[in-house]
Amino acid sequence: MSVLIKPIISEKANEIAEKRNRYTFLVDTRANKSEIKYAVEQTYGVSVVAVRTLISAPVVKSKYTKTGLQVGKTNKLKKAMVDIKEGETIDVFGNI
Repeated sequence: MSVLIKPIISEKANEIAEKRNRYTFLVDTRANKSEIKYAVEQTYGVSVVAVRTLISAPVVKSKYTKTGLQVGKTNKLKKAMVDIKEGETIDVFGNI
């Protein structure tokens, strides 16, 4: 199971990374905090202080068409915000 899927690169995530030394990743929905911590430490070679996780629920959308009601939904996502030890950084743009 690959725990880390990709780093989240947005204006808000970059601002938090600069100010608080906290990086955001999209992770596997079955991964727990200790697995996320181990994966970040092994992948980027940094010391992880804390891990915060959140799960975004799937969004259900429906619309009426000629053939009837069409219903669809997005996937469930899990994000992890990882606090790194002071003085260490992760080069997020180097892996793209």
